[in-house]
Amino acid sequence: MTGTTGKNTDNKKIQAEKEKALEQAILQLEKQFGKGAVMKLNGENIQQIPAIPTGALPLDIALGIGGLPRGRVVEIYGPESSGKTTLTLSVIAQAQKLGGKAAFIDAEHALDPSYAKKLGVQVEELLVSQPDSGEQALEIAEALVRSNALDVIVIDSVAALVPKAEIEGDMGDAHMGLQARLMSQALRKLTGAIHKTNTILIFINQIRMKIGVMFGSPETTTGGNALKFYSSVRLDIRRIESMMKGDEPIGARVRVKIVKNKVAPPFRKTAFDILFNSGISREACILDEAVKLNLVKKSGTWYSIGEEKMGQGKENARQFLVENPHLADQLEAKIREHHKVPIITANGIVQPAKATDKKTAKV
Repeated sequence: MTGTTGKNTDNKKIQAEKEKALEQAILQLEKQFGKGAVMKLNGENIQQIPAIPTGALPLDIALGIGGLPRGRVVEIYGPESSGKTTLTLSVIAQAQKLGGKAAFIDAEHALDPSYAKKLGVQVEELLVSQPDSGEQALEIAEALVRSNALDVIVIDSVAALVPKAEIEGDMGDAHMGLQARLMSQALRKLTGAIHKTNTILIFINQIRMKIGVMFGSPETTTGGNALKFYSSVRLDIRRIESMMKGDEPIGARVRVKIVKNKVAPPFRKTAFDILFNSGISREACILDEAVKLNLVKKSGTWYSIGEEKMGQGKENARQFLVENPHLADQLEAKIREHHKVPIITANGIVQPAKATDKKTAKV
């Protein structure tokens, strides 16, 4: 027994020494590379970084800081019609609500102003550029970043950033690695300026298939590897379900996987609804999260809050929250309080959410 006790004591001492050595190493790394350079995956010590909300509450929760981080490069990629542009326009709308300014560099020449307006974007305040080449697009982005006047810049898309040499060349000419070199050079120049000006630079990207892949995913994104390395957040967005009202499609449910996150623990997955006429549904997002936390009871197809019936089916329950915005606000406050997701105000102050409503408190 004495020998076993002695061994346990020795093990505890060794473990304590290891813990102390690890703490010292982490302190040294934080001193050298900044706070948040090394973190535990349990998400307890998330670095508080200024952010702009995405407009999708489940995604803001999954991102860990209440939105997309300021002063960073963000990549959003996925298949066609998966909600990439809708998500970026929603971020622009949120930035404008906070009093910020935004620019949309439309390399695809496909921006629909009327759709952007439906999503809440103040189109008369939005700067739009439709460049002729990849070099021009990235030079415009750099000039706008260095102006220190913008909060969000979106480039749609990396695949459409065609190098000048390719535009001026003949069809069928080989231009190996031109776009990858262009992206690598641009990101080397842009990252420092983005960090200093606290601008979010969002790249929308498309998916391509690698030929001859036998094991693992054959999917890859365009523009080489530089963007993968320079991005602080990478979001993989996919359409998983169509939303129907009778026989008529009214929207789509999308799933987002946080493939990379340098500001909070990565690899989280979330889903939310996008309505065709109004974009990301705030009320549906609140409803999904409220059901998870048992703030809203779901019995069969019926939704209820306390003793009050909200409606049969998700669409009716969502409509109930649209008609009762005070209830939606109270539920959102409780959800944010539970997940410790901050409320970001117009003057940039980050406040912890507090829910004091009696009706939702007893649910």
